Amino acid sequence: MRRNKLRTALTAFGVFWGIFMLVLLLGAGRGMQHGAERSFIHDLTDTIWVHAGKTAIPYRGLGPDRQIVLTESDMRAIRQQIPGVGVLSSETPLGAFRQASAEITFGDRAANFDVLGVADEYFQIKGNIDFPDGRKLHELDEEERRKVAAIGTTVRDALFPMGVPALGKDIRINRITFTVVGVFYDGGREGRMSERIYLPRSAFGATFGGGERVSTIALRPAPGEDGYALEERVKELLQRRHQVSPNDRQAIRINNLARQAEGLNQVFTGLNAFLWFVGLGTLTAGIVGVSNIMIITVKERTREIGVRKALGARPIGIVSGLLLESVLITGLAGYAGLVLGVGLLELVSYVLRTLNLQMTFFAQPEVDFQLALTALALLIGVGTLAGLAPALKAAAISPVEAMRAE
Repeated sequence: MRRNKLRTALTAFGVFWGIFMLVLLLGAGRGMQHGAERSFIHDLTDTIWVHAGKTAIPYRGLGPDRQIVLTESDMRAIRQQIPGVGVLSSETPLGAFRQASAEITFGDRAANFDVLGVADEYFQIKGNIDFPDGRKLHELDEEERRKVAAIGTTVRDALFPMGVPALGKDIRINRITFTVVGVFYDGGREGRMSERIYLPRSAFGATFGGGERVSTIALRPAPGEDGYALEERVKELLQRRHQVSPNDRQAIRINNLARQAEGLNQVFTGLNAFLWFVGLGTLTAGIVGVSNIMIITVKERTREIGVRKALGARPIGIVSGLLLESVLITGLAGYAGLVLGVGLLELVSYVLRTLNLQMTFFAQPEVDFQLALTALALLIGVGTLAGLAPALKAAAISPVEAMRAE
């Protein structure tokens, strides 16, 4: 290896590059998966969202195009008649849904944001929301009809000057005062879910009206319950209560995030398989290089091997010496590629966290370190096998033939 520094370095670089690219590809795939989950799945993945629409099919004497309205009595019926419901909540917007139709003011600052009244278990649905300041809304806020609000970070930045804390301050929503008790960050829809203000459902209804009407019902199954079976039971109950045909897909629309999460997992399982294929292909090229170099090494050292055998060297000593060279090249180069690859992923992740960069479909690149060590062990094992055949061939050469070799 000392006599052939350039050849050894190039061979080691092939192995280094293979494991380095494998780690980077797997880390990038995990980062893409995290980014997609952050953009598409901003609630807990077992959440079931129920929306109302218009009927599309006549049923029991009732015509089509009939608007279905969900109510709190529907929620009570779900809780009482359907077993297996773990968490049940709702949300009702002020004005048009998903439109910034409410005027929010603080001092001389004003902006329009979404305002929603939510039931007390809502933040057990929104389990992935971070609260950098203050607290979530809880059941006492609901029971006592407190005029309190949890605002998103985007709302805080728009209403409050830099350095002015939002907690405890009074904001006005359509000229009605609410006290800020919490500031949250929700990364859903690329951070646009942080443009919301949440109010207790009781205070929202008493202040802005609307009676028992709710826009959307959200629920989660109890531990151990089948979410898909629960979805069907909820749909059947609501169809029965609102006189909707079982074949009508427009009147009661249900979005089960378990299906969305399952679809994403299937996509990224295929993507990871492809990345493994590409990475292992690159790694194989490095291993082939090690095997070729070992063949050349054996050919160059044939006379030396013959002399050693003539002087009494045992075949196991010759084989182990040649294998040591193969293992040393693959082990050191593979370890260097592994460390550099993991270090680069950690650096990218650190920069994204420090600068608070919210990249579309990419977040927190990482690699399973145990998986990476397994790949390194596999690499060393294959490198050993790559040098085994030339080593066994060298050990089988008779001393007379080896001494005659040029």
